Amino acid sequence: AGYGAPVAVIVALLVGILAGLVNGVLIAYAGLSSFVVTLGMMSIARSAAIVLSDNRMIYEFGPHGPAFKAFAGGDLFGISKPLVTMVVLAVIVGIVLKFTTWGRHLYAIGGNEHAARLTGVPVDRVKTQAYVLSGLTAAIAAILYIGWQGSAINSLGATYELRVIASTVIGGANLMGGEGGAYGAVVGAALLEVIRNGLLMEGIDSNWQGAF
Repeated sequence: AGYGAPVAVIVALLVGILAGLVNGVLIAYAGLSSFVVTLGMMSIARSAAIVLSDNRMIYEFGPHGPAFKAFAGGDLFGISKPLVTMVVLAVIVGIVLKFTTWGRHLYAIGGNEHAARLTGVPVDRVKTQAYVLSGLTAAIAAILYIGWQGSAINSLGATYELRVIASTVIGGANLMGGEGGAYGAVVGAALLEVIRNGLLMEGIDSNWQGAF
């Protein structure tokens, strides 16, 4: 729209936070199903992406385009910035989950929400904050992905929710809650990508990746 990359990055982060906040409020305070709410938000966001982009690829990033691509998708000491960002965020989140009250509250809620509420944990607030954090990190991932790829299409990230679930479960997370961590999720994601990359290097048809 002509506002430049800095504004676009800020708006993207705010949209991610807003999506997470809406999810968190509906789930924690309105008592709606987390699966229904997050699936609904995903559908709304994808439809909005199609409408706002006029269903076309965006590859002209304006006067700040080269700087944005270097900032989000370049490399740092020969290592891609998305990878560096992932490692940094994993370390930060890992420390927060292990050594802070908020992290302990999060595990307590995942393990037994009713018991956590009885022991004085601010369950609704912590759950909402968790969804806000999730929305923010999704926005960061999108910005990095677009900078790395050099273009944006409205189907970006389609089916990635399945990869995320697989990565976290392989990494030790319990879908019922209370178990798992940032480091395990990174290991799970890395394992999936090693398998995917290995299949490509062996020349196996990409249509078979899902089966493997």
